[in-house]
Amino acid sequence: ETGLASWYGPGFVGNPTASGAPYDPERLTCAHKTLPLGTVVHVSANGFEVNCLVNDRGPYVDGRIIDMSRAGSRALGYSGVAAAVNALLAG
Repeated sequence: ETGLASWYGPGFVGNPTASGAPYDPERLTCAHKTLPLGTVVHVSANGFEVNCLVNDRGPYVDGRIIDMSRAGSRALGYSGVAAAVNALLAG
């Protein structure tokens, strides 16, 4: 998939994710609407790449394909919304 990514975190720290794990913005996790929980996704943006664990559902904003944890967005070099993000299933 290619599209927009955002990061989520404020107000969610410690709350249970869809997987049941508490949300920790410093872990490399992400939210996706349809991929199975527990899937590892390889995400690239801005010349950076990172593998993240899908442990939540979202994003709930039209046009976005993935919500990254704060750690994930930092690893990809963005804050807020990143354009032209590629998300691929990692082996």
